[in-house]
Amino acid sequence: MESEWDPLDEPPSPPSYSSVFERERHVCYLEMMYHLLPSPYQDQEINHLTLAYFVISGLDLLSALDRVDKDAVASWVLSFRALPNNEVVPNDGKFYGFHGSRTSQFTPDNNGVLSRNGSHLASTYSALAILKIVGHDFSSIDSETMLTSMRNLQQPDGSFMPIHIGAETDLRFVYCAVAICFMFEDWRGMDKEKAKEYIINCQSYDGGFGLRPGSESHGGATYCAVASLRLMGFIGDDLLSSSTSSIVNVPLLLDWILQRQATNGGFQGRPNKDSDTCYAFWIGAVLRIIGGHELIDEKALRGFLLTCQSEYGGFSKFPGQVPDLYHSYYGFTAFSLLGELGMNSLCVELGMCHRAMT
Repeated sequence: MESEWDPLDEPPSPPSYSSVFERERHVCYLEMMYHLLPSPYQDQEINHLTLAYFVISGLDLLSALDRVDKDAVASWVLSFRALPNNEVVPNDGKFYGFHGSRTSQFTPDNNGVLSRNGSHLASTYSALAILKIVGHDFSSIDSETMLTSMRNLQQPDGSFMPIHIGAETDLRFVYCAVAICFMFEDWRGMDKEKAKEYIINCQSYDGGFGLRPGSESHGGATYCAVASLRLMGFIGDDLLSSSTSSIVNVPLLLDWILQRQATNGGFQGRPNKDSDTCYAFWIGAVLRIIGGHELIDEKALRGFLLTCQSEYGGFSKFPGQVPDLYHSYYGFTAFSLLGELGMNSLCVELGMCHRAMT
């Protein structure tokens, strides 16, 4: 049996990483996921539409959307739509968006027990994003029923719960509601003023935003807050160069954001946390929205991301780990923000290609 490395020996060589963005490997990785998700994703079945969004939008970012049957994708997504039993717009308190998976469409059992979760805001955002990307005609979607029923999810404080049977309320679902209204170009689905006040109340003393008022500042929550305000038209697209006052504390926000780039070049989501691939988007997108993306060390960020790039395609959360769809997608968005050649440009506020929104 071979002995392990002895401290007196020469130290083992550090792992080698590619110095380039391996586009073709990433396309192959997403193509594999398009045809069959590996078994470790079984416990994510309830989020099937969101996983599909990572695949389809990822291929679009990589200029490889021709690898999928767009009509088949649209038909599959539309099969998850939640619809009322009659044509009259109901006032039953339910949300008629999109289910996240087949299991959430199950009918009640023999005892009348409903085991499904119903349609979900995050799944609805993912579904509509996919339909935008593949070029589906939005005029064929009954937006009135969807948006009217979505108002049932908004709470008195302006926040949203994701599902009509009740759940946590925070900035993630405010963002989903805002993005849904923006994609339809129809704001009947929410009270924008109440949503704005809720978002403002989530800005913390240190400049970042927490998921709820009084919560610790977090990179993902900060993105949801700033992107939502931008999509609703409450802030401009370059706050740092604007001479007008803003509804958010921009200097504090910028200070908190810039402190998130760690010494290894990556971004962390909160103080005293390790750098993580996905925050290259959550933090980087905020900087792009407010006009501060030139203030970071892009070379160091790129270097960190390449240590998370898998030799099989995709990205991992931390260097040297197995890639997953979530971190792969946000690795792709990060490289789009960095201006990687051969990639489509990113609409940072919606998290998909500009091409899909034209």
